Amino acid sequence: MAIVSSSSSRPSPRASFLKPRLVDSTPTTEEENASRDDGLRPKSFKEYVGQSELKQVLEIAVQASIRRAEALDHVLLYGPPGLGKTSMALVLAQELGVKCRITSAPALERPRDIVGLLINLQPREVLFIDEIHRLNRVAEELLYPAMEDRRIDLTVGKGSTARTRALDLPPFTLVGATTKAGSLSSPLRDRFGLVQRLSFYQLEDLQAIVRRTALLLKIELTATGCQEIARRCRGTPRVANRLLRRVRDFALVKGNETCLNDSLVNEALDLHQVDNFGLDLLDRSLLKLLLDSNDGRPVGLDTLAAALGEDPVTLETVIEPFLLQLGFIQRTPRGRVITDVARQHLRSK
Repeated sequence: MAIVSSSSSRPSPRASFLKPRLVDSTPTTEEENASRDDGLRPKSFKEYVGQSELKQVLEIAVQASIRRAEALDHVLLYGPPGLGKTSMALVLAQELGVKCRITSAPALERPRDIVGLLINLQPREVLFIDEIHRLNRVAEELLYPAMEDRRIDLTVGKGSTARTRALDLPPFTLVGATTKAGSLSSPLRDRFGLVQRLSFYQLEDLQAIVRRTALLLKIELTATGCQEIARRCRGTPRVANRLLRRVRDFALVKGNETCLNDSLVNEALDLHQVDNFGLDLLDRSLLKLLLDSNDGRPVGLDTLAAALGEDPVTLETVIEPFLLQLGFIQRTPRGRVITDVARQHLRSK
């Protein structure tokens, strides 16, 4: 299985005024480049840790398509960033024994961008489009007949001499990934035969991922050290791998340790201000603002964003979801409210 990428980097879906956060599940440029050659991505369903129900559904679909000698039905993967959507697309291609061509919706600005990708596909290949909810209208409409009828409609000429020409395409599988399934148009969403959600990972699966990464990076890690990293990674494999790398750096420069234990992990992550719930300084700043504002009364999103120096969209889509998952904040018609659980956590710090 070969990987073909149509762009050198993936544009970030957000722009933050603050420095990059260690616990942010959005991939950094360094991670995008490293993922191509560090061998951390799983190569098969067996190596892919977690998401057991998702794997079961897709494994059956792959085996059925292989037995029928047909292309796998189009797949839409959705869920928070960092949970393994790209990795699953690569696993699908590997299991099918075909190439995976990788691109992202922001890179498909002109009609010829998507046309070039489609006409160069080989039979049964996988085309992976990340952030598919960001496709522009023209690119999306070109995909409709490609996905449904395996053809692409091109307009040749201009004005009165213009005519439509249909090009046949080989059978292929489109794998779309999005963090905002609700932002997809109904016509596009309805053309996916398999629509699957990726959930946050359980502690046991995260520990397995950290152990695997440590083995591949040749890092000695104790069981307690592994558990501590898994506990602080916000249920996200990408964050877990990032924390492990930062602990490794700390040990190399400061710790002089041959094996990373829980004491060293705690010291390293405390330095980065990541607490035992996986919250960083920005998370705690937001909670303290809610706690100190009008005796814990609701605070509007714009007010919080202005106080933190953040963009409201970033606050709502990147920072708040994990706090909501923990039950630390609630959204009300009048604004955000801190919960008693969060109050107790702040008092313990």
